[in-house]
Amino acid sequence: MPEMGDNGITRARRIVRWMLNMTLALVWFVALVSTLVGVGLESVSLARAIATLISLVVFSWLFLRITRAILNRSYATREVVLSGILALALAALGGGNPTGWGFVPLGWLSVAAVGVSRRNAVLLGVGTALVASPIMILAMLQDPDWDGSVTGVVVGVLLYNLLLAAAFPWANRLWVWIWQLAEQAHVGKEAQSRLAVAEERLRFARDLHDLVGHQLSAIAVKSELAARLAAHPDAAAAEMAEVRALARKALRELREAVRGYRELDLVAELGSVRAVLEAAGVDCRLHLPYRDVPPEVAPVFAWVIREAVTNVLRHSTASVCDITVRFTGEEAVLEVRNDGVTPKPVEDLGSGLAGLTERLAAVGGTLTARPNGSGEFTLRAVAPVLAGVPA
Repeated sequence: MPEMGDNGITRARRIVRWMLNMTLALVWFVALVSTLVGVGLESVSLARAIATLISLVVFSWLFLRITRAILNRSYATREVVLSGILALALAALGGGNPTGWGFVPLGWLSVAAVGVSRRNAVLLGVGTALVASPIMILAMLQDPDWDGSVTGVVVGVLLYNLLLAAAFPWANRLWVWIWQLAEQAHVGKEAQSRLAVAEERLRFARDLHDLVGHQLSAIAVKSELAARLAAHPDAAAAEMAEVRALARKALRELREAVRGYRELDLVAELGSVRAVLEAAGVDCRLHLPYRDVPPEVAPVFAWVIREAVTNVLRHSTASVCDITVRFTGEEAVLEVRNDGVTPKPVEDLGSGLAGLTERLAAVGGTLTARPNGSGEFTLRAVAPVLAGVPA
């Protein structure tokens, strides 16, 4: 299942709204067919047909308000009550045919039973079947073309209503439940991301305090002592020299700390992209050496992996992604291969690849990214390894 971003949640909400309103479309279909057949056979007057269709428009407006309330996690009690009364009136006014206007109460039930407890949903289903069945039974018994038994009509209509009353509402409840789970997962992921950022800030603050706090405290003490020794130039000069040395040490440690935060960790990045790919439904296969990648190429390879996986998620339809890292005493190679070749030219994949090319050029490496002719797309980064690294 693709990872759910804001656009994914919006699309899921739209799909669920369509599914909820699909029953309304079915109501309109059976009502129109029943009305056209009745007018054609002159069993329904034109005035009566117009009145039922106008009432159906009002019912539809209430129906749409109910589905909107469902997606907003509320229950439109007033609309449910009014549309339920109107649904029974339409069933009676339209003739009550089970496959015609008699279907309207069942369409109403498909959304009225969403957003209530299971017990209330069952009660609504049973109640709708029992109330709508007499209307349908009378309509069928009054049909001059009907020649069946009364018992058969009663049993058939009851089974028909109970079956649909058990199917439509629970199908819609399932759709809404799945959407709510997706939304909760999305909200939980955002909360987790915010927590991770907060924890990183705290760690950064703690590291800065541990690395630089002691040096700055010593500088303050030394500066105060130098001020007291102003009458003794030699001693004051010695103290100020120590202040200068402490300040340089603090600055160096601060730069090292910031550099560590700016550089990506290759091992951490591999774990991160694997989790992201698998969450998006892409099988990620890692082929890694048993030794650590040389430190002079590991950070730039981490940037390449991040950008490559971003392009896989944005621009391909991949189901499998292979990430291979290998190196010798002379060069290190990274390959990211996926089976979802993009129809776009490489130059249309954004400015990320250009930035990676510059990063690799800075360490004497090269970058290539192209389809390989077998339905796969391969990104390959090569960077030299400093002499002395064991093969």
